[in-house]
Formats: sequence, structure tokens, C-alpha cells
Amino acid sequence: MAKTVALLGALDTKGMEYAYVRDYIVSKGYNVLLIDVGVLEAPYLEPDITREAVAKAAGAELSELAEKKDRGEAIEAMSRGVRKLLGELYAAGRFQAVLALGGTGGTSVACAGMRELPVGVPKVMVSTVAGTDVSAYVGTKDITMIPSIVDVSGINRISREIFLRAAGAVCGMLEADPPKGADKPIIAASMFGNTTVAVEAAKKTLEQAGFEVIVFHCTGQGGKTMEALIESGLVAGVLDMTTTEWADELVGGVFSAGPRRLEAAARGAVPAIVVPGCLDMVNFGAPETVPGRFADRTLYRHNPNVTLMRTNIEENRELGRRIAEKLNMSRGRVTVLLPKQGLSVISADGGAFYWPEADQALFDSLTESLRPDIEVIERDCPINDLAFAELCARTLLNHLTEKGANHP
Repeated sequence: MAKTVALLGALDTKGMEYAYVRDYIVSKGYNVLLIDVGVLEAPYLEPDITREAVAKAAGAELSELAEKKDRGEAIEAMSRGVRKLLGELYAAGRFQAVLALGGTGGTSVACAGMRELPVGVPKVMVSTVAGTDVSAYVGTKDITMIPSIVDVSGINRISREIFLRAAGAVCGMLEADPPKGADKPIIAASMFGNTTVAVEAAKKTLEQAGFEVIVFHCTGQGGKTMEALIESGLVAGVLDMTTTEWADELVGGVFSAGPRRLEAAARGAVPAIVVPGCLDMVNFGAPETVPGRFADRTLYRHNPNVTLMRTNIEENRELGRRIAEKLNMSRGRVTVLLPKQGLSVISADGGAFYWPEADQALFDSLTESLRPDIEVIERDCPINDLAFAELCARTLLNHLTEKGANHP
């Protein structure tokens, strides 16, 4: 049976463009499910899912939205409707991939729905805002953003190339079926360049025990994505050896993962190992981007585009308190492991960020603020010590065994 591509968009103002990509997709042997989110004019094409149905799913009346002619209110309402409907239609097997075309409004509505779909479902957005910062549209999902180059306004020499390539891309994604088989239970791990040695060593031990370890780079978006995956219920355990994003959240660096970092495992009772890896540093861009108020701080040029700033004693005290606050939410087993001789490569003895007093402020604040029943293990070694990495992995395996995780 042929697979189906959902085409999601305003079939009044963008109807001609959707007809063009629909015909191409059908010519390649796929079915099309047309979902209309237009509000004002009559649809250029007959939809399979009407705009009235989308508005109803949002708890709104289409006639009222059309009468008000408030674009912002209409976008917000249709976004709500699409979020509800798209997930339901996918779960019902009505489509296997989704493609949308649009400007800022169309992108906002379509991506709101795409973010409700599981990771792995092909999601392609041809947008006038692709090529800029699209994190607000993409969130933590695997949405492929394709710049429209020109406005989504008719079929011309430029747009027809872009639209056809996008349609071809979504068809190609449907052809690339991942192999089926017995999937191993997942462990989510956090890593930075300065903790790579430790995380890779722990990863090897966990893989030998029968787990699949998925590593997230702690660049803000990486932490958000990891939290979303944990929240989805797909993760058996968490090896959170690099909590550096909290330093950026506190101080104002460029790699913040937001104030909910560390909450997903705690709230979901997912067994976790937490290490204050790389909390000795805050991340900025090139040296000239470091705010002037930090002129007297210790800086380290990691590469031409990344400048690290050493966290101080006061900041470390607050970091300990905040991390403890999150871990105190834990409903499952969590153990904190503290490498007393350095939180990164450059804060070990002889490194540019070596400052034992600052690290100790973090350790003291964290242990004093934690619930008494949360285990804390201290080791007199730097974070990248192989024995420390092995201890982290083995402690997590013990927690997973207690919970009855399915592994050899």
C-alpha cells in the first residue's frame, strides 16, 4: 500500500503552490492528505481535512476567526488545532510524512503540529525564515527546514526548483525505512569536549552491558533535546556527567538549556547519575562577544568561536543550590558523584581553570542542599579519570538492576 504525505497549509493563499507539490508527490506513487489551515478566502483546492475541522479541534469557530480578521488570533487558534489533529491523524495511520510551505505565519502553524509528531517521522518545512535562527519553530524535534529563497507566492523559476526538491526530499525520506529489530534499552548521556574521555569510557561499559547509549552535546539545544527524550518515556537511565548548561543559565552564557534542565529524569523516576561536569565554565562566542562586565574574569579561548569563562565561588554556591533543588524532585534512584580534583580538563591541577576553592564551594552547597536520602559519592580524582568513569557506569547499572531494566 502506498504511503501518504500530509500537505499542511493555507489552501487559500498558498493553494497554487500546494497543488504543484501535490501533483509531483502523486506522480511518484504516493498518496496525499491535504490539510487546510486557511481562514479568509475559499480554498484553492478541496482539502481532505477542512479548516473548520482544524478550528473545531482548537475549540474555536472558523466563522468568528474569519469575521475578526485578527491574523495573530487566527494563527494561534489554528496552531492549537493542528497540534491536536496532526498527532491524532498520524496515530490513526492517515499519513507517514508531512510537508508544508509558508512564511512566518504558515511556518508557525505547521511547525506547531510537526513538533507533536515522534522523532523519525519525516517532517519538511519550506519557509521564508529558514536560514535564520529557527529554534523557536523546530524546538527539540527533527524538522528539516528548507529556505524558500523567494517568498512562497506563486510558481516561478526559483520557487518551482525549491518546491520540487522539497517534495522529492520528503518522498526520499519515506523510502529510507530504518531496519527493524530488537532495540536495546536507551541510556541518555551528556557530554562536552572537556568530559569526552570520561563519558566515552562510561559509554563503553554501558554498551557492553547491553544498552544503547545516546550522547547529547551540551550546547543548550542538546540539553533541551535530551530532556525531551527522557520525558517521552523512551529512556531507561540517564548518565548526566556534564551539567554545564546550568552555568550558562545562571550567568548568561550562550549554551543555556533553560530552567527545566535536570527535571525530566527526576519527575519521571528515571534512574540517573549526575556529575557537575564542566560547571567550572560559562560559554560565550568569540572573545569580543564576552560582555564587558566580565572583563576582570579568567577567560580561556577554546576555539576561535568559543570563549570559556571560569565560574567564581559565589556562582558555584548558587549552582550547587539550584542543582540540588532539581534533584530533590527525584522520584527514582539518583546518585551524585563528585570528582574532587577537577570538573573538566582545564580545571584539573595545572589547568587554566584550576581553582579548588571554587569547586569546593559547589560541592559544599550541593551536598548541604540535597535531600538526606540522595546518595553522594566523592572521589579524589579529576572527572576524566577512567576509574571514576567506570564508577559512574557501574553505579547506574546497579540502579537499573534495582528497577528491573531489561538488559543482559
